[in-house]
Amino acid sequence: MTSRSLTMVPATDRVTVVCLAGAPDAEGCVRLAQELRHQLDRATRLGHRLVLDLAAVPAVDATVRRTLRDETLHLANAPVLVVATPEVRKELEQEEDLPGLRLYGTLAEALTTLPPAPVPAPTARPTRPDRPATDAESLRGEVFGLRAKARTAGLIGIAQGMLIARYDLPGPEAAFALLREGSQQRNVPLRVLASAVVTAPPPQSDDEWFPGRGTHAPPPDTAFLRSYRGDATDRRQIIAAALDTAIAVAEADAGEVHLTDPAQDHALFLEAHRGLDAAYWDEVALVTEPPVPGALAQSRLAPVEVPDVAADEPLAAHPAGQALLAAGSHAVYSVPLITPERYCTGTLTLHRNDPGTWPGPARRAELLRLASDVAAWRSWYRRTVVLDALEHLHQHRPGRDPNGR
Repeated sequence: MTSRSLTMVPATDRVTVVCLAGAPDAEGCVRLAQELRHQLDRATRLGHRLVLDLAAVPAVDATVRRTLRDETLHLANAPVLVVATPEVRKELEQEEDLPGLRLYGTLAEALTTLPPAPVPAPTARPTRPDRPATDAESLRGEVFGLRAKARTAGLIGIAQGMLIARYDLPGPEAAFALLREGSQQRNVPLRVLASAVVTAPPPQSDDEWFPGRGTHAPPPDTAFLRSYRGDATDRRQIIAAALDTAIAVAEADAGEVHLTDPAQDHALFLEAHRGLDAAYWDEVALVTEPPVPGALAQSRLAPVEVPDVAADEPLAAHPAGQALLAAGSHAVYSVPLITPERYCTGTLTLHRNDPGTWPGPARRAELLRLASDVAAWRSWYRRTVVLDALEHLHQHRPGRDPNGR
């Protein structure tokens, strides 16, 4: 909980989410108190509720507990909703009296306690004809989307800081503009480009980031890319096509794709999903460890099968497993994306509503081939498209002579 780890997520029409991360320190507590006062005052004016997300905080000490208690004592009638791990909830409960706080294990649990809002006008929000969204579902979807943005804010901030120092930029705005320019020109997502800035070696010359790269290798000649026949540099479309193919091959009811992020210790970042609700997406937006099936597949470098989520005790007790069961998914099959060098670069995870062993041997072999093809594409994409974006950023930085002098 350092001075830079508190992220304010913009309010929806009913809530404001405050996300914190890291270990507590004195400066962080001072800022936490200031931000809580500011956001609570604002929430009171607008009729919002405040959600304090501590899911990324490993522990809280007595100073943090007192800060939270003192700043929320007056809120017994409309307490702050706190989302925290079991360990942090236990530490908070050491305070004898927390009338202004309500503790929850997940954001979904916290949001379901909110009173219903007025039903919006029919034109206010489109809904799927086969499954009309309730107001609570729409609210949860909005907040989960905001939390997803908050997860990437720290990474982008680190990349901005590196660019400011490297190119002597005037401030964060100039650094963000440079990142956005490279992202748009090379069609590389801003988060992916920020990760590359953080993990790539420094530019090797003033004129070129990677001197001598020469002619780029073509995309890998794989069955998946031959059947796709689209632009191999279009990351979003490639990932979507891979997911749709995997769902069709496995005859699955739902699915998701995660790719590793080198800037976040190769954690699995959710890139695309089909058929599962926002509460589950939020739980697996950034996967770092088992018992989530994708994390198991990553660590084992082998497919992971869960025939019955409810019967798998570690997964059923985990928030992701609980969200799976709530969404109606009872069987899971996850395949790692493994390069020829035996490096896992992501996972394809499929879901079925009914429990049972699945898919069959022929389908599993086909999924392994698809996963290998996607891993080969991802490796090529990082060596070519992402490096091109870094090169563009380096050569179009503010103050550089356009003639290279």
